[in-house]
Amino acid sequence: MTQLNKAVVLITGAAGGFGQELTRQLLEAGSRLILTDLDATVLREQIAVIQCQITTGEILACLGIDLSTHEGCEMLYRQVKALNIPVDILINNAGIALFGRMDEIPNEKWERLIQINLLTPMRLSALFATDMIDRQQGHIVNISSVAGWWASPGLTAYSASKFGLRGFSEGFFHEVKDYNVKVTAVYPFFSRTPILQCERFGSLGKNSHDLAEYVATDPAKVMRATIRGIIHNKLHVFPDATAKNAHLIKRYFPQILNSINNELVRRLKGGQGK
Repeated sequence: MTQLNKAVVLITGAAGGFGQELTRQLLEAGSRLILTDLDATVLREQIAVIQCQITTGEILACLGIDLSTHEGCEMLYRQVKALNIPVDILINNAGIALFGRMDEIPNEKWERLIQINLLTPMRLSALFATDMIDRQQGHIVNISSVAGWWASPGLTAYSASKFGLRGFSEGFFHEVKDYNVKVTAVYPFFSRTPILQCERFGSLGKNSHDLAEYVATDPAKVMRATIRGIIHNKLHVFPDATAKNAHLIKRYFPQILNSINNELVRRLKGGQGK
C-alpha cells in the first residue's frame, strides 16, 4: 500500500477543480504537498482558503510554471530538486479540453492540448521516475479520463491525448514495477470542474454547452475514490459509476456506444440529420 501520511506529493494543475480536491484531501491525510499551476498568485489564494479550513498536512511550495513546453517541465524538475526533498508521489493532474470538430479547431489549439495532456505527464514521469528508481520507491499517478476509453464526437483531440496517457501508463507500469515504483491511471467521467467551460469551436461546439452539465459528477467524491486507488496501488482506477459502466460497455457492447455517439452528433447539429 502507498502511505499518504508524511508523503511528499507533487500535484500539477493544483488550481483546477480536481487539483483543489486533491490538495484538500491529501492535506487531511497528512501529506506534504508541492503544488504547481500556471498562475502562482491564483494558486496561493486558493491554497490560503483551504488552509484556513484544514490544519493537517503541510504545503512545502507553490510554484507558477507553464508546463506546456519541454523547458517548463525541466524548470519544475529543477525547482523541486532545489527543495532537496524527494518526491514520493507525482500526480500528473494538469489538463485542458477543447470541444469541436477536429478540422474546425485551430491547429495550435489542439497541439497545445496534446502537449499539456500527454507530453507533459510523459516528460515529468521520465524526470521524476529516475530519482524514484534510484530510491527504489515512488508512485506516479496520471489523471486520464473515461475519454481515454471512449472517443466521443467533439472531443477527438482530447480523447487522443487521454488514450495516449492510458497507453503510456500501462507501458510505464511494466517498465518500473521491478524498482518498487507504482503507476496508477485514473479515468473519471465529466465532473463539475472548470474544464466543462472549455473553448468550443465550429458546427459541433455551438450546441454543446448543456450536454455534460446535467450528468457531471461531484469532484470531491471522484478524488476520494482516486486516492483510495492510489493507496491500494491500482493500475486502473474508475472513480465513479458512469466511468465504470462506460468502460464495461466499451469492452463488451461497443455497438451501444456507437449508437450513443450517433445520437450525440444529431443533438450537436441541432437535431438535423445524422
